[in-house]
Amino acid sequence: MNDPATTAHQRRGPRVAAMVLIVGMLLTACAQSTERRLVDGYFEEITEHPFYTLPSPVPAGQPGDIVRTEQLESAPDGTLAWRILYHSTDAAGADIVTSGTVITPTAAAPAGGRVVVGWAHPTTGAVAKCAPSNGIDPFDLIEGMTDLLNAGYAVAAADYPGLGVAGPSSYLIGTTEGNSVLDAIRAAEKMPETGASTGSDVLLWGHSQGGQAALFAGQDATSYAPELRVKAVAVAAPAADLGALLNDHTDDISGVTIGSYAYAAYQAAYSSRFPGLTLDSVLTPAGAAATPAMAQLCLLGQLDKLHAEADPLIGHYTRVDPATTEPWATLLSENTPGAKPLGVPLFVAQGVTDALVLLSATEGFVAKQCAAGEHVVFQTYPDTGHGEVALKAIPDVMKFSTGVLAGSPPASTC
Repeated sequence: MNDPATTAHQRRGPRVAAMVLIVGMLLTACAQSTERRLVDGYFEEITEHPFYTLPSPVPAGQPGDIVRTEQLESAPDGTLAWRILYHSTDAAGADIVTSGTVITPTAAAPAGGRVVVGWAHPTTGAVAKCAPSNGIDPFDLIEGMTDLLNAGYAVAAADYPGLGVAGPSSYLIGTTEGNSVLDAIRAAEKMPETGASTGSDVLLWGHSQGGQAALFAGQDATSYAPELRVKAVAVAAPAADLGALLNDHTDDISGVTIGSYAYAAYQAAYSSRFPGLTLDSVLTPAGAAATPAMAQLCLLGQLDKLHAEADPLIGHYTRVDPATTEPWATLLSENTPGAKPLGVPLFVAQGVTDALVLLSATEGFVAKQCAAGEHVVFQTYPDTGHGEVALKAIPDVMKFSTGVLAGSPPASTC
């Protein structure tokens, strides 16, 4: 049987050849790095789809083993970057292949190996086409990337299972997301070009949905990836209390859009464990009917269409409170971070005017972490909303990380 990736590549042959000529002409005229990256990114976008098609059969591998890499010519000046496919493990313990991006400075790595940052991105969607690693600028959502690279770190950015490589959605499924973050780091450490290696120091950094993923990666690292030297976790406006997150948005557009991703993902992932777990057990008839189609739309690029589907459902999307209705309450609790200790310093950033992840929810999470004896640095940012908080926090994240790596983390604010 022909490999689908090879067949697709052959079909695109004439188109790719034409694009090579166009790209060559454009590059001749492009002197600036930004122009060069856009041209390279456009070429990579139109030829990327076979990359995400798995070989048949999929080669066996351990978590973090690499299936395929593709160097990205659109990497910023002074860096090297790749799309990667790698093995990971879902919450049920099954081997899966997922995708991501690795980027590293071209400068020589320090003698002890380069620090690796496991970046966990905010919500982009819940299906393959919504992956951050595809598109013209696969680096666009790595918040703080320039600062991290300037510090000499490598960045391993997981897409999360179900994004990039087609497969079941892992949206807000903490263990699956967290494993993919840790395994992206393992993959980066196996690439000699990154300057990292097993034994390199590791930092975890995530925003929103990615905050939940980074927290799960942090709390599961000692059992799932004990060889990784995780030194600290930093999160911005984390999805750290799923019941509160959904309840805070019962009557607005965020509750419907986030809910469509989450309820569809949970119903698919947990229906074998809970045979009665149907969408209409938590959603109104109209909500249950609309959710499968909404869950196929990306938050970036298809927001208008997603909102058009969601708007009529505001105020009557759910029919019960999932945080108090079983088995949804159990699932939300299981996927809320904090059940296991982190054991490493934690930085939490929160925008005071965040209308998605509310200040009260993050304060509640921080209070629980402090009560559990964790070393927490909690920083709030006035006049800062959900979309801006990660970038606003980057200088403090870098200061925090530098202190941790030097053995002198900032004092806990608990």
